[in-house]
Amino acid sequence: MADRTPLVVVGDALLDRDLTGSADRLAPDAPVPVVTVVPECAERVRPGGAALAAYLAARDGREVTLIAGAGDDPASHALRELLEPWLTLVPLPLTGALPEKTRVLAQDRPVLRLDRGGGRAREATDEARAALRSARAVLVSDYGRGAADALRDVLAARPPLVWDPHPRGGPPVPGTRLVTPAEKEAHGFAPQDGRPGGGLRAAAHSAATLVRDWRAAAVAVTLGSRGALLSYGEHPLLVPAPASHHGDSCGAGDRFAATAAGLLADGALVGEAIEGAVGAATAFVAAGGAGALPRADSRPAAPSPDTDDPHALAARVRAQHGTVVAAGGCFDLLHAGHVGLLQAARRLGDCLVVCVNSDASVRRRKGGGRPVNPLADRIRVLRALACVDAVAVFDEDTPERLLGDLRPDVWVKGGDYAGADLPEAALLQEWGGQAVLLPYLDGRSSTALMARAAEGAR
Repeated sequence: MADRTPLVVVGDALLDRDLTGSADRLAPDAPVPVVTVVPECAERVRPGGAALAAYLAARDGREVTLIAGAGDDPASHALRELLEPWLTLVPLPLTGALPEKTRVLAQDRPVLRLDRGGGRAREATDEARAALRSARAVLVSDYGRGAADALRDVLAARPPLVWDPHPRGGPPVPGTRLVTPAEKEAHGFAPQDGRPGGGLRAAAHSAATLVRDWRAAAVAVTLGSRGALLSYGEHPLLVPAPASHHGDSCGAGDRFAATAAGLLADGALVGEAIEGAVGAATAFVAAGGAGALPRADSRPAAPSPDTDDPHALAARVRAQHGTVVAAGGCFDLLHAGHVGLLQAARRLGDCLVVCVNSDASVRRRKGGGRPVNPLADRIRVLRALACVDAVAVFDEDTPERLLGDLRPDVWVKGGDYAGADLPEAALLQEWGGQAVLLPYLDGRSSTALMARAAEGAR
């Protein structure tokens, strides 16, 4: 997408494999499961490590350059082939073969992992230094195999937006805008000094300690299904996950870091980037994690669709046999009733598109003095919600034309419409969609909020 800031990813690439099968018995000679490989999905190969973060950013529709170790070994050649359609690889010389990680899964659960290949990035190249110096936005994915260390002097001179650390890697360079350790990693980097080893208090202590020790602008500790905890040194912000999923979490950290880096590159505030990253990582796990990604070796016929473009998003979800949910309104003064409705709507499907009235449409419906918040502000507030995947604007009094373009599977209205005629219901039947009402919090409305504010001002 032309208006997305290009991203340079620096780090250690891996080649990941999944061998998938079923297990219903133990081996007769040892107490280990016997995994019968399923022929039609016996092996899937995909980018791993920093290559996965770069690949995910590229699939988001962003121009991506990956600076990572790659050699002449078979694993390196396989990785190059996977990445070539999606991004530009600037290779660093390796001391050995590219690391490979093979998971054996039974009933979609890992039962064994095999690691081989101990290659490390030997040194920086002039091409890598030039690419890094000219980068507008940088994500470091440091798996401790030499890439970040080889370029540390350049990174220190221009600190990256995001540094995703791992136990084998070194500390981020001072001045990094956001560091994203997982909870266990954060505790390992910041000893607890006798404090309890888990929970939000421990995560907050670790994050504050790392902000100080690493001299980072902010640290976000990822908490799995609980979301993420963002700290600038004190009074942390907890960003909860929009839903809890217990699927394959492989790659969720790379999804989080890639999303956060992309949002920061495009001008989002750190808090906004964390909210977006939590939502993206949650959806990633819900969809099956890295093991459920489309095959990396399927070459794109066109640039990846914009996830902020509601029409492209709806088309992509439909193509993947997902459920498109849409909800509409003015959302002039966003309140608890709106948020509860949108969160419930998102749980009905695989994406939520919010259809919002333009300023002119609001004025025709609500009269002079409305909207209180202009369209640009209303869109920004809605997009900041983790449950909202995209926002679409309609200028008419009702959204029928927009719905005809989006063709959602589910159209959601608040329970305050109960008993009223829903003109959109008949329209949705044309393509097999369904209009539904969701419970609405009593007493919450923009009009009531404005009336109370006016009364208090007198």
